[in-house]
Amino acid sequence: MSHSGSSDSSESRPGRGDDPLDTAVWRLRSRGCWYDAAALLAPRAAADPAMALRRTALLTEQCVFTAGGWAAAEEALRTAEALALTDEERGTAACERGHLAYAATLFQVRDRADEARAALGRAAALLPPRSPARPLLDFRRGLCAQHLAHNPVGALAAFRRAHAGAAAHGDELLRSFTWRHLAALAEQSGDVHEARRGFTESLRIREELGFLVGIAPALAALAQVTDEPEAGRLRAEAARLVRLLGVPAWLAERLRRADAPGTTGTGPGVAGASGTGRTAAGTTGPSAAGAADAG
Repeated sequence: MSHSGSSDSSESRPGRGDDPLDTAVWRLRSRGCWYDAAALLAPRAAADPAMALRRTALLTEQCVFTAGGWAAAEEALRTAEALALTDEERGTAACERGHLAYAATLFQVRDRADEARAALGRAAALLPPRSPARPLLDFRRGLCAQHLAHNPVGALAAFRRAHAGAAAHGDELLRSFTWRHLAALAEQSGDVHEARRGFTESLRIREELGFLVGIAPALAALAQVTDEPEAGRLRAEAARLVRLLGVPAWLAERLRRADAPGTTGTGPGVAGASGTGRTAAGTTGPSAAGAADAG
């Protein structure tokens, strides 16, 4: 699971232009060094609402990939909420509140599903229709529809809106997430060709952007709709990246189960349309399907 869909609209794209801070934050973030990236923003985040929201998004993304760091993300979010003055800022903060609550529910830290839905509804009321934050909001509402409400029809509509909005705003990283989730819904409906197309596009975008922490989940997802022996090669590359970066925590266990004796490594029996995994820390993790979509 996740982007996460795991960042705000300003933080869901790699750094552009010549701003050294943006470049440094992107490089750290893309390698899974969220705490260090957030530390670079901390001095300005203490008084600047936009920076506070970016810092919150980074720390929430860390939660999604590591299943830890919840207190730091909550503290950053409260700071961002206190600094928000405009409807745009308050709406974006509400979107972050909804996503953090969704992630805590997905990873079974605490059931915050009602809080997630309420916060995303508040964000929808505050953000103007043409806001650059709208596509990310649509995406996160799709996540809630898919994994909390178990409403694939509602999720599909939200992901399609997010996909179109991300394209309109030039947000390629968000498009990698929307491609991934549209592909997952296609796989669930039995459309393997469309699923393979979506997972391939998601992987391509992440490789082109250099979003290293997102490449292993993309490889593992593509393996689910790929025949052996190519599927095994994709899983092996995903496992190599997880060992190199140490994240996502939930993917390592999933890959071990996929390559265990007696499994084929593909299909819903391995990915797990239901059931509960274990995180690297030994705490209860999200369902396999939910975890797969977190990244």
